[in-house]
Amino acid sequence: MIRAILEGDNLEQLAKLDDGFARLIYVDPPFNTGKTQRRDRMRVKRDADGERAGFGGARYAVERVASAAYEDDFDDYVAWLMERVRASLHCLTDDGSIFVHLDWREVHYVKVALDRMLGRASFINEIIWAYDFGGRSKRRWPAKHDTLLWYARDPSAYVFHHEALPRIPYMAPGLVSADKAARGKTPTDVWWHTIVPTNGKEKTGYPTQKPLGVLERIVTVHTDPGDVVLDFFAGSGTTGEAAAKHDRGFVLIDESPEAIAVMRRRLASYLE
Repeated sequence: MIRAILEGDNLEQLAKLDDGFARLIYVDPPFNTGKTQRRDRMRVKRDADGERAGFGGARYAVERVASAAYEDDFDDYVAWLMERVRASLHCLTDDGSIFVHLDWREVHYVKVALDRMLGRASFINEIIWAYDFGGRSKRRWPAKHDTLLWYARDPSAYVFHHEALPRIPYMAPGLVSADKAARGKTPTDVWWHTIVPTNGKEKTGYPTQKPLGVLERIVTVHTDPGDVVLDFFAGSGTTGEAAAKHDRGFVLIDESPEAIAVMRRRLASYLE
């Protein structure tokens, strides 16, 4: 079972990897927001002279904790990303899939570029991940979804385990039989799933962390136990945890020392 975390530029690291070892490639690259991505964190401890009041008159001191950050601003984003996608393709099995996770800023341009690179026939699905937290603009419809583009290397032979799809409740259970209502329905290409809760156990403090539930859905439906998943924008290591939890291997690449440290802590039990 391959389980590896690699630090360094992903172009350089991808060139060193074996051919055809990954059944699935998932990438969540920077979204080209034009900003520095950072998640501020706080450590709270009880202190009689602390600046915050708590239950029963208790006082607490608050300490800001340094967080990982990265610049998310690219002059030619599509060319930068496509160079890395192309460099990863030799790692994919003949029946493997690649998922590219983006938001509204660049997804349409990247879709056209991926169609040219992989062939329009290899495009299988556009999946919308919808959520309902964060700020709400008063000048336009608030953007509350990301887009996942799914391509199969061979559109006639790819992994899709329908039976592994998680069942979800019917929105109108009274319109179906009691058996169907109890069983639930399979999800569509629109996935409603909360973001990583701020105070949840899943939170690592790394910016742009994606929910484990979203990655588990991709991993279990598009690979078999024993397969290996590649993520060359690995960030907080969610892909690795989703793979390891379900008896898959992983190869995670990131050039950020902070990301590597987060992943090694998070995945320590799977790397022993």
